[in-house]
Amino acid sequence: MAIIKLSATERRRVSVFFTCLLLAGSAWVLVTLSRTYNFKVRRVLTYNNTPQRRAFHSLQPDTVNVTVRGTGWQMLFSKMNAENLPVKIDLRTLDREDYVVLKAQIKDINKSHELQYEVIGFDPDTLYFDFSNRGVKRVPVRLMAAIKYQQQFAQSNHIIMRPAYVTITGPSNLIDHIPFWKTDSLKADDVGETINTRVNLEAVKEGNISIYPKSIQVIVPVNEFTEKTIEVPVKLINNPEYYNVKVFPLKVKVTFTTPLNNYTDIDAEYFEAQADLDLWKKHDYKMLPVKITKIPDFCKVVKIEPQYVDFIIKK
Repeated sequence: MAIIKLSATERRRVSVFFTCLLLAGSAWVLVTLSRTYNFKVRRVLTYNNTPQRRAFHSLQPDTVNVTVRGTGWQMLFSKMNAENLPVKIDLRTLDREDYVVLKAQIKDINKSHELQYEVIGFDPDTLYFDFSNRGVKRVPVRLMAAIKYQQQFAQSNHIIMRPAYVTITGPSNLIDHIPFWKTDSLKADDVGETINTRVNLEAVKEGNISIYPKSIQVIVPVNEFTEKTIEVPVKLINNPEYYNVKVFPLKVKVTFTTPLNNYTDIDAEYFEAQADLDLWKKHDYKMLPVKITKIPDFCKVVKIEPQYVDFIIKK
């Protein structure tokens, strides 16, 4: 294989050549990127000054092609930048018209200096809207929560939301199908005490719907749990023939977990234990399983002793 040997002078010349080539290429790139170009970007539209007396529904997607003027650098970074800065559109003219001409707002959009480059056009240039009756509806709030508790701690009472309802305003044909409104996710780990915080409501996705208020107070009662055991009488069900039935034992021991603040208050009256005689009549059971059919909120059965009861039927 032939090897080209260069003298020291020739190596210097080759080095100078490639250095000059690199500098020339860099200068060309800098000059090219410093020039002004027209290029298109995809932008989401957000609406200001929405009509208060007219409900509306956009007849086209809320993302449009925007023709802008900027440097080559801006064009390059517009392709690389993942942030999709919205363009704010004024809907004040919808009080008297059924459409909005975007071209008429270019001057105000450029004055706002919210975009990094000059807007020169939109595609589509005109937004059309469908109008319907504006309605008001009050719906319950649904809390979206992901809470992890410390060992032996848990939710000890019903969650309090203030307010528990929000008011939705918008086109009747849209809000009639909204049964509730979600919150943003409430996330918490290693919780060992009551949570008292404000949670934002889920953002409105349609520009013609509004909600009030935008956030609510959320109180999640949290307490330490412990075990307690009480005796509960066994109630016989499904005995329409009124057989004279005796069950043994008459009571079962129910072990359950309960919040510490309710420990002394909970007794047998808060529970109901049942044995179903249908299991004997229809399936020839020799012993009847015991089911707990009534239990206080936020208590959890750990075990029942015994789980089955004997019975004697006297006809």
